[in-house]
Amino acid sequence: MRAPLLDFDEVLARLGEVAQQHRLSEVETVSTFSALGRVLAAPVTSGLDVPPEDNTSMDGYAMRVADVPTVGTVLPISQRIPAGVVGQPLQPGTAARIFTGAQVPPGADAVVMQEQCEALDVDGSAQVKVGVVPALGQWIRRRGEDVSHGQVVLSAGQRLTPQALGLAASVGAASLSVVRRPRVALFSTGDELVMPGEPLKPGAIYNSNRFTLRGLLEAAGCEVTDLGIVPDRLDATRDVLRQAAAQHDLILTSGGVSVGEEDHLRPAAQAEGRIDLWQMAIKPGKPLAVGAIRRATGAGEALLMGLPGNPVSSFVTFVLAVAPLLRGLQGAPCRLPASLLVRADFAWAKPDKRREFLRVRLNAQGGVELFPNQSSGVLTSAVWADGLVDNPGGQAIAAGDTVRFLPLGLLTAG
Repeated sequence: MRAPLLDFDEVLARLGEVAQQHRLSEVETVSTFSALGRVLAAPVTSGLDVPPEDNTSMDGYAMRVADVPTVGTVLPISQRIPAGVVGQPLQPGTAARIFTGAQVPPGADAVVMQEQCEALDVDGSAQVKVGVVPALGQWIRRRGEDVSHGQVVLSAGQRLTPQALGLAASVGAASLSVVRRPRVALFSTGDELVMPGEPLKPGAIYNSNRFTLRGLLEAAGCEVTDLGIVPDRLDATRDVLRQAAAQHDLILTSGGVSVGEEDHLRPAAQAEGRIDLWQMAIKPGKPLAVGAIRRATGAGEALLMGLPGNPVSSFVTFVLAVAPLLRGLQGAPCRLPASLLVRADFAWAKPDKRREFLRVRLNAQGGVELFPNQSSGVLTSAVWADGLVDNPGGQAIAAGDTVRFLPLGLLTAG
């Protein structure tokens, strides 16, 4: 009797356990300039206040509120303070010409933007006519308003986005401690597969999965070893598994994970290691092998994830299962991003009994449209779509229903 298909949430939870057991321990110190997409191994703590002193967020004039009781008050300009210059204490009854980012001089308690002022020259003396009555503290960014001294600004396990790098730089972090990149071996199985540029013989297809999966791995920040296409033979599959296990954290395959006579990944993996999970209750992407391959040296094992050969199934299982595992190996949460609740601008009258992940795209009206062909072989649907609708098994969708939307941009991010 065939074992029941695994619930996807159970699969994800078990992948989290696997990631915890095999978490990468090696740490590297890299320049903040070179840390994009890496995962922090240690928190970043600020050694200063940001901003370090009160400064102005506008070009204008710094003054005392008490010196401007009415609209039209005229004040002499006692100093000029560009960004990067520290001014003198503001003399009572005067204003300072000041520029965005400059430190507000002691004694000033408001800034009036230049558009609300009129610069005057009275007998060679620079003055300003103030067109508003300022409010206390207006247009002043206070010391420590963004970050305070000793504050943790980035947490361990956080993936470094461009804005995170900017925040690290703002607190003076010239280098960052990051987890080393996952090392992943990639190969495809299938005698029918050929590479673009080669003649397409009868019965052959171009190997799209090699390009899709390699791109997804690189986008996730992995060091990828591409082992190409492996013949549909048990001995060849065993050989490449042994080779891949030697220097890699994860072996990722596509094809050969079904139950046909030409599907050799499962028996090869069982001969060289083990299979822990097999097939999950989702569509597309039911075939999934999760296990480990022994290293010949006896120094541990390499994880194995075998994805289905159909291109959309391979893509979907990567973003749902492989991407969370890779994040978990580096110390980030092994989970999917939070789904968004959106309106379905389509009908789905004949749902599958398995949990479905439908290729959809947001439209200008704030709803999602469905790609008309949801076949697991139609890769154009994955290019057209900008997200997946996570639909529970057996649930029909009517136009106007609220559905759970997973943006592909978040699913494929490292």
